[in-house]
Amino acid sequence: MALSVLRLSHRISRDKRITTHLALTARAFGASKFFYTGDSDSNLENSSEYVTKEWGGNFTISFVDNPTNFIKEWKRKEGIVVHLTMYGIELSEQLKLLRSRINDYILVVVGGSKVPGHIFQLADYNIAIGHQPHSEVAALAVFLDNLSDCEARKHKHSNAKTKIVPTEKGKKTKNVQESSD
Repeated sequence: MALSVLRLSHRISRDKRITTHLALTARAFGASKFFYTGDSDSNLENSSEYVTKEWGGNFTISFVDNPTNFIKEWKRKEGIVVHLTMYGIELSEQLKLLRSRINDYILVVVGGSKVPGHIFQLADYNIAIGHQPHSEVAALAVFLDNLSDCEARKHKHSNAKTKIVPTEKGKKTKNVQESSD
């Protein structure tokens, strides 16, 4: 699966935690690339790079200056664009179709501040996780989990320095060799 996420309209003063959580969710649920627009934010990029270095995987983050051109170029290269919006078609109604496109280059677009109307027109699919206001982080997690049939969250990232040791109570991690899985 070639999966990427585009966060629209990142605002350093308001969105640093939300955008960071979107990047963490994208990485944890199988995306290999995260793009964002709005304010360029080296702290966001450094934080994401640190998590990838520490917890493994192949994940990059990049700033995009012009989201409209970026989306058009993505589509031109035979990728599909899935826009997560509470105004879209319920995920369950489109899930079978979206899973059939799993080998395509998929760009999942999540909003920030008010999403311009032309984004709805550019998207191949406008998908709703629910038709009530909710967090874009929650929408991304639910979407990616469903798209992978609940498999992406079980993925083990290669080259991790730190791994979680599942426990019934408490928190436990272990340090591992960079070359081990």
